[in-house]
This record gives sequence, structure tokens and C-alpha cells, in this order.
Amino acid sequence: PSPPGEESRSLDSLESFSNLHSCCPSSSELNSDAEEAVVAGAASGGPAPEPAGDRPAAGSQLLSASKERFPGQSVYHIKWVRWKEENTPVITQNENGPCPLLAIMNVLLLAWKIKLPPMMEIITAEQLMEYLGDYILDAKPKEISEIQRLNYEQNMSDAMAILHKLQTGLDVNVKFTGVRVFEYTPECIVFDLLDIPLYHGWLVDPQVADIVKAVGNCSYNQLVEKIISCKQSDNSELVSEGFVAEQFLNNTATQLTYHGLCELTSAVQEGELCVFFRNNHFSTMTKYKGQLYLLVTDQGFLTEEKVVWESLHNVDGDGNFCDSEFHLRPPSDPETVYRGQQDQIDQDYLMALSLQQEQQNQDINWEQIPEGISDLELAKKLQEEEDRRASQYYQEQEQAAAQV
Repeated sequence: PSPPGEESRSLDSLESFSNLHSCCPSSSELNSDAEEAVVAGAASGGPAPEPAGDRPAAGSQLLSASKERFPGQSVYHIKWVRWKEENTPVITQNENGPCPLLAIMNVLLLAWKIKLPPMMEIITAEQLMEYLGDYILDAKPKEISEIQRLNYEQNMSDAMAILHKLQTGLDVNVKFTGVRVFEYTPECIVFDLLDIPLYHGWLVDPQVADIVKAVGNCSYNQLVEKIISCKQSDNSELVSEGFVAEQFLNNTATQLTYHGLCELTSAVQEGELCVFFRNNHFSTMTKYKGQLYLLVTDQGFLTEEKVVWESLHNVDGDGNFCDSEFHLRPPSDPETVYRGQQDQIDQDYLMALSLQQEQQNQDINWEQIPEGISDLELAKKLQEEEDRRASQYYQEQEQAAAQV
């Protein structure tokens, strides 16, 4: 959603797909650039390199060289993780920003629908766009009717016309009635075309009648306009309604509510790879054993191969870090990274804690929870219990580290 007062960005005129695609380098040129700028003599099918002590320096040199080769282009580091027993690339973010391109590409990479050359360490935004464009072309349905074909080609043309916006941000406008309810914009076509679900968790609790009435079926932009209009009204009832709506936006500034989190957890399918929209940022999300996780793409975790996911279990955004198998794994101190046998001891300890926490989650005494409790109250009670256990876990982890 655009902040209040910010003018909506006008959509660029529709370009033909053929003209847009002709501006992109060919696959052979892309592979050549990738090989020359990133990997020299990478063996096909070889494993991803293990983190080494000199990797940050080498990565910086490669990044600098790539920026010289691709002036004015965004360059991203690639982090290789062990995902479901296969070395899989994850595109990391070099600075804070919306960048839906990374969220979409990481969904396709984790689903192995797009493959990158083994041992590739950096990639430009333009190369990512080329991979995505080629995938859209290859994903075109084969045996469909003439009407379906024309409709698909029109959607593909519309998507290609706004594809360049994936590097900076999309005009996505949430509605507060459902986790998959957005105001329709041409940008939404990209997610439909790629068959990637787009979610948000900024919902109104249906049990709070005054907020339900004040917000109604408005999108974010419409609600901001309504608040301004209500404030200028002579009708006291409208003024009060505008105040309630404004308070709702202020109280949910994190753009995630407990009711939204409950609905989100219920709506996302087990193992589903999707995109989560919050605070104008797009994240790759999945669900494992009933818990939501966001892909860690901050470049600061580039050498933390065991930090892959972050749990999404409260509205404040302070989740727990996990590895690719969703075992708790706090980030290491760069100066005291465990190696060899010590690393195995650390993994065994964290595994035991993870299993213990899973057992505790199963031992919640549901009989103590009063009947008729609202979703919001239930979520708060569960969150308090989760926070208590998380605090206990980190205390035990620090004690174990001190003993080691």
C-alpha cells in the first residue's frame, strides 16, 4: 500500500512482448556472461561450494567486477543451501527494499522450476529477468482452446509490460477482509501467470463490530481517502467512524494482526511455496508442520548456511531462525563459528531442543482454555506461551554455549 499522501504511480503504457523480449540478452549470452563474470570452469552438476574463510573477500571482488561489467545494474549474491537433499540457490538482498523479483525467483528456485549454473555466486537483476522471461515462455500451456490461448497470450503480454517493475516494487493494494484479497491491478497478473499465491495478514477481526463497520470492504487506499473525508464531515457519526478507522491503521502499523496470522496459518497449505506481502515488502514463505516460515534473504546471512528460514509466529516480526530442515538454529557469532566435531555437538544439542519444543507444543493443556474465547484472545495466549518458551530456549542455548 502507498503511504497516505503519496501519489499512486501511473502504469507504464503496455509494450508488446516481442519488443520487450528482444531487449533482453539471449540465453546463450546470459550463460556466457554468467560464466565469465561469476564462475570460471564450473563443472556441470557439481556441488555448491562450502563456505570458506576467504569467501566474503572473493565475493566482494566478484561483486565489484560484476558492477564494472554491468554498470548501473543491480547485482545480487547467491546463497547455496541444502534444500530437500539438493543444493539449491537462494537470491539474497543487498539492501532493504520491496523487490518482488527476488521473492518470485526464490519461489521458482526452491520449487526447482528454474535452475542456475552450479557454483554461481552473483547475478544481475537483468539476468534474473531473463530467466523469468524464459520460464514464462516455457510455461505456456500446450493443449488449450483458441479462446484460452488468446486469453493467456494477453495476460502474458500484460505481465511482460510491467515485468520491469519487479525490480523496484509493485502497486499492490490490500483489502482487510481476507488473506488473499487484493484490489485488482495489472501487477497481480504476474502472480496469476506464474501460479504463485500472494498472501497478506492485515485483517480486521470480524468480532470487533465498530472496526468492521468503519473499514468495511475498503482497500488500503480507499480507507485512507475515507478517513480524510470523514474528518472533514459535519456528521458526528462519520467523524467517529473515521476516527475508529484511523485508530485501526495506527494500532496495526506492522500490517499483520493476530486474526490475520490465524487466518494466514489456516489458508497456506502444508509445504506450499508462496509470496507474503507486508510493509511494502515481498517475502518467500512456506508452511512446515503447521508453522509459517519466511525465507531469510538478507545478505548479512550470506555465510550463515544454517540460517535459511525465520518463523512467522507473532505480529512483531521477531521470529526464530531455522535451518533448511526447520530445526532451530540461531545465527553464529562470526568470530566463534563452530567447526568440525564441535559443530556436530552443537547440531545435536539444537536438535534435542527442537524436539523438546515440539513435544511441549503437543502438551498444551487445551482444557484450561475457557470456552467461547475469541480468535484474538486465543492467539494472544498462545503467543505468550510461545514467547516464554522461546526465552527459555535461548537461555538454555547460552548456558550450553558457555559450557562448551
